[in-house]
Amino acid sequence: MAFPGLSDRLETVRAGIADACRQANRDPAETTLIVVTKFHPASLVAALAGLGVRDVGENRHQEAQQKAEELAQLGLNWHFVGQLQTKKARQAARYAHAIHSIDRERLVDALAEGDRVIDAFVQINLTDDPGRGGVAPADLEPLAERVLAAPALRLRGVMAVAPLEEEPARAFERLAGYSARVRALDPSASAISAGMTHDYREAIAHGATHLRIGSAITGNRPEPR
Repeated sequence: MAFPGLSDRLETVRAGIADACRQANRDPAETTLIVVTKFHPASLVAALAGLGVRDVGENRHQEAQQKAEELAQLGLNWHFVGQLQTKKARQAARYAHAIHSIDRERLVDALAEGDRVIDAFVQINLTDDPGRGGVAPADLEPLAERVLAAPALRLRGVMAVAPLEEEPARAFERLAGYSARVRALDPSASAISAGMTHDYREAIAHGATHLRIGSAITGNRPEPR
């Protein structure tokens, strides 16, 4: 299946990342582009792989599981970036290279005894709304320590979504501070998963290493099935 404009959109984003890194005096090689393919078919993921994409993001477990199984021969790195139900954790651990949405101890415990080591990002809630995904900043260290003690998890760093009602740069500045708190527990946990289509430049300026970009590359999402 052909996807008109896919290659051009991908190159535009790659160039934008490189430009943002230059402006921030950073090496683009420090960043990982994760293309989020929510609601898009597995054939689009295969087309992205043909264009050199190695890291793919999904935020619905069933969809991620199906695509990972169908495209297993491509050797892609699958990043789970959505809210993960505890009861689905062990299933997700079978295909996920990384889980970016670890926000509670029960989820850590469900993932702790898996058969393979998974990169783990602690998601932080940057709002005052407890209903949003992510751990409250006050509870960050205990959760990070729980991840560090989990045999099947490798703490990579922190993740967050910038609130729509706030300037992204301010939100990502706070996230950089939370990242420093996690690095105080484990200096190797220096990754920051932040930045999407509309705010990846601000995220890069504040240290983001893993960029979760969807529609700027994939085009408009199809209606969910």
